[in-house]
Amino acid sequence: MHLCSMANILCIETSGTVCSVALFDDSANCLGYEKEEASFQHAAVATVLIDKLLTQCNIDIKQLDAVALSAGPGSYTGLRIGTSVAKGLCYALDVPLIAINTLALLASGFIKNNVIAKNDLICPAIDARRMEIYTAIYDTELHCKLLPTPLIITPDVFAEELKAADIHLVGSGAKKTFEEINHQKLKLNEGDYLSAKNMGKLAVDKWLIKDFADTSYFEPDYLKAFHTTAKVK
Repeated sequence: MHLCSMANILCIETSGTVCSVALFDDSANCLGYEKEEASFQHAAVATVLIDKLLTQCNIDIKQLDAVALSAGPGSYTGLRIGTSVAKGLCYALDVPLIAINTLALLASGFIKNNVIAKNDLICPAIDARRMEIYTAIYDTELHCKLLPTPLIITPDVFAEELKAADIHLVGSGAKKTFEEINHQKLKLNEGDYLSAKNMGKLAVDKWLIKDFADTSYFEPDYLKAFHTTAKVK
């Protein structure tokens, strides 16, 4: 760590349609935030946003103590770009990499920005095309009740969970999940919680216990293999 009283943790979010970055100290105070509004511009703007952020915060890049990355699931291309940028910084600065599950990030962002009942559940849902989503279920303390998984949506997919609690859907796959299940205890929330500004506490929690990813071998968590469709000649 550099010679100063607080650590500086850079957070990078590229798993969704837009790119965002934020800087936090080791008390999870947000020191600055930058976001690109245009969709799927990660490759063009990621390093530009980081430069703008550090300038805004009057922080030299050598004063970074760790880089946190939204590690998937999500956009294959976005995750690859974010990983390349994060790894490059970690190698150049000799700082640790912190991997944040994107579904946990969505749930954490929702909990942070809403008042909900203690017994409610949060279901982040990332669109995986057609009737499939990447999903998990968390309680209000962010304990995982359903491990991250790819899931085909059917009307009874969360039948057992809905017997016990209201479930709040968030993320890019929330609307189609809500419409397919059509249950009174399922709550649709269309707020934008997939953001680097919601990564602070998750990153700091891992920083404090030194829960770091292996920079050399780290790969994004796609949850399933990536496939391309051959072009028709």
